[in-house]
Amino acid sequence: MKHHVIEAPIPVDVYRQLRVGSGLSAKSAEAAEAGLKNTLYSVLVKSHETPIGMGRLVGDGGTACQVVDVCVLPEFQGQGVGKMILSHIMHYVTHSLPETCYVSLIADGDAKYLYEKFGFQLTEPKSAGMYYEVNHEESIGKELL
Repeated sequence: MKHHVIEAPIPVDVYRQLRVGSGLSAKSAEAAEAGLKNTLYSVLVKSHETPIGMGRLVGDGGTACQVVDVCVLPEFQGQGVGKMILSHIMHYVTHSLPETCYVSLIADGDAKYLYEKFGFQLTEPKSAGMYYEVNHEESIGKELL
């Protein structure tokens, strides 16, 4: 098979390269190292021996988890690599997590169509996703009184 999936921790340097190479935001080495330690499950896809895509599941492993960092290098998109990643993550979800665990994700652009194929649904109008991005310089002076 041309592309193969490895179910193993993702090395920090590979993680950072795949994020930037696929168009996701850059993460510092410090942030990547801390975050990767807290991964419940991760997959890395290689073409021969070259990393071309990845995906992770993070969370508490019982009540709430989130699918994150699903990405594929542009030259390998449209070849089913994203489906391979999601298939492995969802196999873990359905076989390793309690049935009451809430699994969420943030879908960028048209990726929502891929996630819908795996049973994910939009949360609105019942609820709305929100985010807060930590930026120490911008948050100075905005602390709660």
